[in-house]
Amino acid sequence: MIARPALTSVEARIDAYANRLLRSAPATGARARLVEFAVFVLKQAWACVFGAAFLAAVLAAKLWYPDDAALARNDALTIAAVVIQVAMVAGRLETLRELRVIVLFHVVGTVMELFKTDVGSWMYAADGILRIGGVPLYSGFMYAAVGSYMVRVYRLFDLRFTRYPRRWLTAIVAAAIYANFFTHHWIVDLRWVLVVAVVALWGRTMMHFRFFRGTFRMPLLLAFAGVAVFIWLAENIATYAGAWLYPSQVGGWHPVDASKLSSWFLLMIVSVVLVAWVYPPREPDAPALSAAHKGIAAS
Repeated sequence: MIARPALTSVEARIDAYANRLLRSAPATGARARLVEFAVFVLKQAWACVFGAAFLAAVLAAKLWYPDDAALARNDALTIAAVVIQVAMVAGRLETLRELRVIVLFHVVGTVMELFKTDVGSWMYAADGILRIGGVPLYSGFMYAAVGSYMVRVYRLFDLRFTRYPRRWLTAIVAAAIYANFFTHHWIVDLRWVLVVAVVALWGRTMMHFRFFRGTFRMPLLLAFAGVAVFIWLAENIATYAGAWLYPSQVGGWHPVDASKLSSWFLLMIVSVVLVAWVYPPREPDAPALSAAHKGIAAS
């Protein structure tokens, strides 16, 4: 039997309090839809808490960190990322089980960073001692932020899936995607072939999710695309704040090219596959599944 991902103790208390506040909310009509939307926004914000906190630290460092400080800016950001991560676990906002997959994201991301900076895909400021080669250690936490969001959104929205592909197939595609981030520098870039493979594999998969009372569904590919856009927007903020720069931004900052969306879309697949090995995809409960085929299910 697959264990259902439970809320942490802190989240359970927040959830109970929120449910008491919303108990009198109408079940139908415009106000009900407004309540559902408000809960959706708040849950998304809660899922993004690690990434938002770290992005706030990056912006604060750009705006207020002194240039002549004894502690290098990059080192200060690394320490800030560690403090945020420790606080997440100590404050019971993430479980130790989830921390394992987040650490895996960190390792996978850092390996990619070492390679990509070596071939000149992007670059970091060279200050600080908390780094490996030209890569400051905080860079891995940016990938960990994606991992944190993925594992948190899975339980906060009680995600379920219909027609989810076999996990061994998804693992093969994810491995090919990760390899292509490296090999396209020497051989043909297969990203569009891989995009087609992703569409073929997940094209029929529907994601079922809950805000408050309602259970909704949407194509999983649409969710992938939406998160990729969100990460691309965060990337624009991070490069503006100088967390890293692409070669074309060295002479002056400009928005990251929209072509990067395909890279983030594919990286999303790697993220989803890693999370799926921690929380295997579950089918919706039978009553909810039956009602969801009619649109929105009251649960």
